[in-house]
Amino acid sequence: MNFDDQMHRYFGTTDLDAVMPEAMAAGIERMRVDLGLETGQGRRFALWSFLFLLDAAPDIDTTFEEAADRNAARDFMEMMEKGTAGD
Repeated sequence: MNFDDQMHRYFGTTDLDAVMPEAMAAGIERMRVDLGLETGQGRRFALWSFLFLLDAAPDIDTTFEEAADRNAARDFMEMMEKGTAGD
């Protein structure tokens, strides 16, 4: 999954600052639907991570069946929190 491609797919642009609130909500909803339908482990994680960055990720425990995937999601959350600490 290319991040810019996904941004364009869900929001019609690679500039999230240009996305109107209604379009943002609609894009997030489409991402959540796709996450629920996606069966590929890597693609599910990528969609969940993108939603996390948008502060719209569903709960880890309900999203990921495998403990390893839940742990990876928690690690991702921790890395993002450390990366933004002090901003």
